[in-house]
Formats: sequence, C-alpha cells, structure tokens
Amino acid sequence: MTRVGSLARAESTLLRRDPLALLSAVGVPLVYVPLVASSGMYDAEKAGWMIVTLVGVSILAGTYYNLVTAIVARREGHVLKRLRTGELRDEEILLGTAAPSVVLTWTQSLVGCGLVLALVGPTDTANVLLAATAVLLGTAVFVLLAVVTAAFTRTVELAQVTTLPGLLVPLALSGLMIPVEHFPGWAQTVAPFGPLSPVVDLLTVALTGSGGPVVGPTAVLLGWLVVGGWAARRWMRWDVRR
Repeated sequence: MTRVGSLARAESTLLRRDPLALLSAVGVPLVYVPLVASSGMYDAEKAGWMIVTLVGVSILAGTYYNLVTAIVARREGHVLKRLRTGELRDEEILLGTAAPSVVLTWTQSLVGCGLVLALVGPTDTANVLLAATAVLLGTAVFVLLAVVTAAFTRTVELAQVTTLPGLLVPLALSGLMIPVEHFPGWAQTVAPFGPLSPVVDLLTVALTGSGGPVVGPTAVLLGWLVVGGWAARRWMRWDVRR
C-alpha cells in the first residue's frame, strides 16, 4: 500500500495540473444540480433519481474516460515500462494509476449528493450500504474497461474516439437517457446486462425505494468484473504501441 500510495500521489500531482479535470470534478455537479433543481422538475421524491444520474455520469467521465487517457499517456511516455522494472507489481501500478480518477469520481458524486440534499431535499428512503456497494463495484468495472480500452488506443488524442462506444453504449442501455420501457423488445432484453445498467438499477433501489431486484444486478456486475479482469490481463499493453 505504501508503494501504491506513492504512485497515486504522483498521479494526483499530474491530475492537479489539469484544470479541466479538476473543474469537472466539482464544476459539473455545481452546475448540473442547481440548474435541474431550479427547473421545478424534481422534488424531494425524485431527489434519488438526480443522484443516480449524477453518479452514473461521474463513473463514465471521471473514472472511465480520465483513466483511459492517463494510462495511454503514461504508456506512450514509457512510464509504465519503467515502473515495471522496479518493485511495483502490475496490479500495484494499475491501482496507483487509477486511484486519482476513482477519487475524482467519488468526489464528484459526494459533492453532487450534498447539493441535491441541500437544494432539493433528502430522499424519502435510502439504503446507504447498497448505494456504496453499487458505486464500488461499478467503479471497479469501469477501471477494468478503461484498461482494456487503453490497450487499443494508440495516442491520447485517439482516446476521444476509442472511448465513445464505452461511454455512449452503457449510457444508452442504462436508461439514464431514455427509459428502458421505451426500447424495442430485444433492446429491453439486452439492456440489463450492460456494465452501467446494474449500477443504475442498484442505486435506484437504494435511493428511491423502488423495491426492484438486487441479486440480479449484483451478479451482472460481478460477471463484468470477471470478464473485465480477464480482458485486462489478456490485452494490457505496457509499452508503446508499434
């Protein structure tokens, strides 16, 4: 953990020098929540759905996209290759590299939750343990997906293209943009198995008291962890792509 912490602090220093990333960590919820709250579309009964939306988008942008660009930048700068020659194991390198992006996501989510509670009101029912489990598992899944995506991304500039499927497809299938009930029959069958869909389902149950299923979404997330872990080990690249 000492080695991972040292690498995470170094990555955090680089992240702090990126004003756009820092702005997104706090700026997005500072703009999104007051704007939506002032529209009159949401009240205390719907506060949970605002948090679900904010957390889902935060995982995609804060963890997935930021981590893809970070891994590609370190690989193309030969940093990952040099780190492997030292005492750090592969898992420690990835964990230390991912830590700032994960903290960025959690910070964004917490700031957004605080603003929702302050401006809209507390949710009628909330299962904090289930919500935390959903966020932890969802973050872990998208860390692994970021590793896989980075393996097929030659440059940092191309990350804007290679991450589009990983951003748009999970977002569309999750129901955050369009309710799943409006999908065609085949899409309704596929949607629950997307990487973001079970996170949204669990958060919806935890924060809105909808009483939906818990075991199924949790099993889907665990399945994504297994597949993502295998894919990350199979395709992770530590040196510059030729």
